[in-house]
Amino acid sequence: MNRFAALLLSVTLALPLAAQTIPDAPSVTAADPLPKADPQYFDAASPTLETVNAFLHAIWGYDHDRIYRVMAIQKTTAPNVSKVVIFVTSRTPGAQVQTVQFFTTPDGKHAIADTVFDFGAKPFADNRVLMQQKADGPAHGAASKDLLLVEFADMQCPHCKVAQETMANVVRDFPTARVVYQNFPLTSIHPFAAKAAAYGNCVAKKSNDAFWIYLQDVFDHQEALNAEAGDATLANAVRKLGQDPAAIAACAASPEEQKHVKEQIAFANSVGVSETPMLSVNGHLLPLGSLSYEQLKQIITFQAQQDEVPLK
Repeated sequence: MNRFAALLLSVTLALPLAAQTIPDAPSVTAADPLPKADPQYFDAASPTLETVNAFLHAIWGYDHDRIYRVMAIQKTTAPNVSKVVIFVTSRTPGAQVQTVQFFTTPDGKHAIADTVFDFGAKPFADNRVLMQQKADGPAHGAASKDLLLVEFADMQCPHCKVAQETMANVVRDFPTARVVYQNFPLTSIHPFAAKAAAYGNCVAKKSNDAFWIYLQDVFDHQEALNAEAGDATLANAVRKLGQDPAAIAACAASPEEQKHVKEQIAFANSVGVSETPMLSVNGHLLPLGSLSYEQLKQIITFQAQQDEVPLK
């Protein structure tokens, strides 16, 4: 995960201070630990302060301990590219004030820190639509896609195996959500992941319910996903479902299914998935390994409220 995304999600706010052109902060009070913003540092026409605040609320609004203030929206030498500077801290006694800064692009839809990310008053809206249209994996829970949680995972990824307990808790605690498992095999580091994904797709074509049993069995025997034992491991998982391992193997090796897995990988890349396991909450991408379950529940609840989706 990039440093900017880490800061967006962090409760400890442990990143180093970034360089910026704000003068030394005046004295502050315990009730208001952040200095007031100086109007002279707001000379850019776009984005507006309202848009930046709406963006920050979209990503930080779930965290009631976080305190932040926009300190600058400045012109740069690049036409219509603006620099945004934010001070952020927490209500924890002794918490340090950190600086976040990024640059917004002329289209108003993107920003750049050490990576490009979606920006605007509703930064996750476009990704939400793409998830509703293209996330095609097996699903738990509600038929409605109003609250759509898409887990991008790799069956050879140890962190994905650990995350399955978290995902089971999500299914239990959010009954109005549709929870999708979306293949994202990291083929450069997990050479057996694509074949496991193809087998899973073929199992799911026959039975959505059977897929979850297959998935758990593959994770339970993940250490055997290798050149020596991998084919037997997948065949055993299929056999336990009462399905025909030879038929599933033929399906997985077919040009149609090979294309399907490649399309799933391309989809994950196109929406900004950069690691596994990663969870999309109505388009808001969250690295599962960086969040406690309590944080995750807060974010899902907050996003549902933002999108006016009932939780019961």
